[in-house]
Amino acid sequence: MSKRKRRLGDRYDGRLLRTLDPFYKIIPYIMKTRVDAQNFFEDKIEISNTEKFIIKKRKETGERVSFFHVVIAAMVRTIAQKPALNRFVAGQRIYARNEILISFAMKKEFREDSAETTLKVKFSPSDTFMDVVRKVNEAIEENKSPETKNDTDKLAKLIMAIPGQLVRFLVWLLRSLDYIGLMPKIINKLSPFHTSVFITDLGSIGIQPVYHHLYDFGTTSAFIAFGIKMKEKVINSNNEIENKKYVRICVVTDERIADGHFFANTFKLYRRLIKNPDVLDLPPEEVAEDIE
Repeated sequence: MSKRKRRLGDRYDGRLLRTLDPFYKIIPYIMKTRVDAQNFFEDKIEISNTEKFIIKKRKETGERVSFFHVVIAAMVRTIAQKPALNRFVAGQRIYARNEILISFAMKKEFREDSAETTLKVKFSPSDTFMDVVRKVNEAIEENKSPETKNDTDKLAKLIMAIPGQLVRFLVWLLRSLDYIGLMPKIINKLSPFHTSVFITDLGSIGIQPVYHHLYDFGTTSAFIAFGIKMKEKVINSNNEIENKKYVRICVVTDERIADGHFFANTFKLYRRLIKNPDVLDLPPEEVAEDIE
């Protein structure tokens, strides 16, 4: 994303969109919170080509490659091509985010009582599939030890060490500062709720996806959950029955950032990239910029 000179009304994490139609500018005053503005969308994606691609990349690179990486890489590329998905609402105004950030939760170990941490990884719009794989794997590797506490964990522990009344005041203060774009940068950097998209892999714990609510704290405008792989019998073009493998994906978005036509085209692109991830091996030919 190109560097722009900061103007009056911009935030350090996003620039104010000034050329929006007045109708869209007034919507955040009508739907004041993300909970007011949540839209729910579900898709079922056929993944035969996706699984072949994953196996091929494992053999070629020796890296740990999974469907989770495809989901993230396809989202990074989607944002690079459809930058309006990377908008957020703060202080009843709509901003274009300055970075591509993906948050996800990670269990240290596959046990109910195992510690969980949340990671936020920064990507470039020109990242290829293997760029995404290496960034994600590096973040996971740094945080997978049960003894490891990242800065986000340390901040949460520090906050919860103070009395409850002060915690409520501190959260109120941070919300108020975030509303006007003056929340400390270090909090924004460590917060998993200030991100482009939050993604959760429920297939890793053996269940189908749920519609996960958006957080009113922070600036996340989209939450994606995907579940376990499933097989279905379908009739092909030759009227023959064959087995196909699918993954269900549930998406929750903040409808204030764009219109329904944009969301429809964006998730068609996202689905195509997941079904045919070979295009992610190369950087995008062109990176789109959001409006002024």
